[in-house]
Amino acid sequence: MDLGLKGRTAVVCGSSEGIGLAIAEAFAAEGMNVAMFARRRRVLETEAERLEALAVQGDVTNPQDCERLVRRTVDAFGGIDVLVNSSGGPPRGRALDVDDESLEAAVALLLLSAVRITNLCLPHLRKSTAGRILNIESSTVREPADNLALSNAVRPGVVGWAKTLSRELGPEGITVNTIAPGRIDTARLAEVYPDGPSEEDLKPIPLRRLGRPAEIASVAVFLASDAASYVTGTVIPVDGGLTRSLL
Repeated sequence: MDLGLKGRTAVVCGSSEGIGLAIAEAFAAEGMNVAMFARRRRVLETEAERLEALAVQGDVTNPQDCERLVRRTVDAFGGIDVLVNSSGGPPRGRALDVDDESLEAAVALLLLSAVRITNLCLPHLRKSTAGRILNIESSTVREPADNLALSNAVRPGVVGWAKTLSRELGPEGITVNTIAPGRIDTARLAEVYPDGPSEEDLKPIPLRRLGRPAEIASVAVFLASDAASYVTGTVIPVDGGLTRSLL
């Protein structure tokens, strides 16, 4: 199936590993121009060279780095059609341990970065014939998880902003969607299961396994494509049935 993505340009944040890297790989496989943005220069450049993508080293919380990302992408490819906001997650912890400093850092990482980079990309997305904004969040936007107080608090704010933005940009043909991954087999989850998940750990997941980053990427490819041109303002769970929310 031709998804119509060949030759289009995507900016993928947090793309040196895990879900972001899987999305960059999937986009490159579709023939897209991909600008990869992440903090770790060496691993980023290695992966970008493998995918024949543009590597831009930087931090989503740094305004100058974000400006440079957009400038270099446009200089290299002439425009931007797809933006993927993906920035990892804040530290784990209880609600009782949240303080001003940790909350401000989580807002800067998750919410402010998405708003900033989106605003920088918008002039170019408006020139595209198929502008797409994708936010990679978490199943916690549908069902808060224990010991993830910062994620539980801030990620739903990203969804609220994205839903509002989708209504404002809809008349211009730009779609805005959110993917809500569950327990995905990444380095971040390995911190929780250093010896791998047990059968008891997997029991809450109806499919009885961790998800793969490539399974998130497949949904991202669909949302970026012409096939999803009438899908906007959504939160799409990719969690193996983990969350019980009706919506």
